[in-house]
Amino acid sequence: MNFRHILVAEDDPRDLELTLAALEEYNLANKVFIVHDGEEALDYLYRRGKYSTRAEGNPVAVLLDLKMPKVTGMEVLKLIKADENLKMIPIVVLSSSREEPDLIECYNHGVNAYVVKPVDFTEFMKAVKMLGVFWAAVNEPPPQTGSRAALNPGSEVVSSAK
Repeated sequence: MNFRHILVAEDDPRDLELTLAALEEYNLANKVFIVHDGEEALDYLYRRGKYSTRAEGNPVAVLLDLKMPKVTGMEVLKLIKADENLKMIPIVVLSSSREEPDLIECYNHGVNAYVVKPVDFTEFMKAVKMLGVFWAAVNEPPPQTGSRAALNPGSEVVSSAK
């Protein structure tokens, strides 16, 4: 895949809207793919079901909500980090949970960052901007998760039907 893209797995429309607004404002990825539950995130990553024909290549990062329907974000994290073809993808958990057991379990399963979703819009935008700048623009992804080409201006958001 010759462009960088981010996978956003989020079921809350408000949090999704804020995340997309921050990513789009700062042109942090050529494409942002949106899924609304853990099962759909796995289908996207494993190129199965409606994603069976998507272009090859892994996202440069996954922004993952923990509390999603069908398959939890924690289960998605565990499966990604246990898979040789996916484990190098940086995973950023965006969660409303401040529970220490959630934090510890995420790090025990290899999460790269854990961000508690701020309630304040401005703070949320700042947090996503910092994450996006680092993971999509500053960090050099492993060869199998994206190209080393520079980012192109602009973003295209690709959403699945809910």
